[in-house]
Amino acid sequence: MGRLARLCQRLGALVLLLVILALPATPAWAARDTNSYDGNIYALYAGNGSLVPPHLTLADALKNERPIVLGFFLDDSAASKQYAIVFNELQRLWGRTAELILLPTDPLQARQSRGADDPASYWKGVVPQVVVFDGAGSVVLDETGPVSIDAINAALTRVTGLKPQGDVKLSLNREVNELNSEIVPSR
Repeated sequence: MGRLARLCQRLGALVLLLVILALPATPAWAARDTNSYDGNIYALYAGNGSLVPPHLTLADALKNERPIVLGFFLDDSAASKQYAIVFNELQRLWGRTAELILLPTDPLQARQSRGADDPASYWKGVVPQVVVFDGAGSVVLDETGPVSIDAINAALTRVTGLKPQGDVKLSLNREVNELNSEIVPSR
């Protein structure tokens, strides 16, 4: 029985090895232009995973009386993936002047608003969405879809009295490949 057991064990190992080798390796696909989940879109498509989760809640940011850019996104939305580079650029231009709070909308689905300091109060059900608040907590810009970075810059300039901290001519999006874009000088 010992010999038969060893033979069965070796045969089983050989069959297992053949099955493992015969299984095709499935490649990891990430595509900016599809509504598929690829992970953290800010790390993958904007090269900046520090954008999420936000450092402050909306309630805390409103208490600080600083301008706020509230952005809504979905990790599995092609529109959000393509727009991720804009939020990255906003952090570069306004990171020291305004709070940038980017929130996934999954937790907001079918949730009742809990007051003016609750992000659900502002979400319109479309991504991407950008809401800009002044230091007093009043909404000065609330737009859905691919909002122009120039419109966001103008709203922040209006509420702060400052110009963006950096070269605003770097506002055009150029595709590098199917995953990444970069901001290049506008002409």
